[in-house]
Amino acid sequence: MICIGFQASPRKPGETRYDSVMDTRWHGTVNETAWIEAALAYIAGAEAEALAARGVFHVVLAGGDTPRRVYEALATERHDWERWQIWFGDERCLPPEHAERNSQMAWRSLLGRVAIPGTNIHVIPAELGAAKAAEGYAVNIRDVGFFDLVLLGLGEDGHTASLFPGRDWGDESDTEVIAVFDAPKPPAERVSLSARRLSRSRHVLFLVSGAGKRAALSAWRAGAPIPAAAIQPLAGVDVLMTRDAVPLDE
Repeated sequence: MICIGFQASPRKPGETRYDSVMDTRWHGTVNETAWIEAALAYIAGAEAEALAARGVFHVVLAGGDTPRRVYEALATERHDWERWQIWFGDERCLPPEHAERNSQMAWRSLLGRVAIPGTNIHVIPAELGAAKAAEGYAVNIRDVGFFDLVLLGLGEDGHTASLFPGRDWGDESDTEVIAVFDAPKPPAERVSLSARRLSRSRHVLFLVSGAGKRAALSAWRAGAPIPAAAIQPLAGVDVLMTRDAVPLDE
């Protein structure tokens, strides 16, 4: 089902509103403020559902500038932070304190500004190198059945996390964490949760912003096999777009 409308908000977690097992729901917003508000509402709904059902909220954070704006707004809100468990969709193989690491961006914009216990933040040890870090993170997540919420971004080439076109996305194997050695963007060495592991989530929200993403969104909607399309949770995914990101043919 395709439902795009500039006044629409993502479905509330727990609300069944899809026509098939595999479904992508598209949501445009009137402006940046509405986009952030819709993202925050979605996160709050997923949190409430998880805490009511299981008492813990397992969240996978995305890297990049687009999610950062949502994290900064999220940090101003009140949440049951002590019951959040933080995971990362991917990481760059850089020193732990490097400014370009996703974990550092998340710390500056959100994690270092709220009362999430340090033991609840599960950073990918990418400084060990892609192979060792992937192996170690696979051990760390093995006791997490389904994530409650996965947040993802979208690259202009259709990539998400560190799953790039023409590479192994881990969508046809049991691999949960992928060691990436040839990313087309520096640094070439990275670690990423596989498409199959990212799909093992109750809710998946893509945060998409900017006119540069229109081509990737159009390709996705047309059925092109881009990496983002390989994220296929049973409940489908929600794609939340700023107005300038909505394809021109909509």
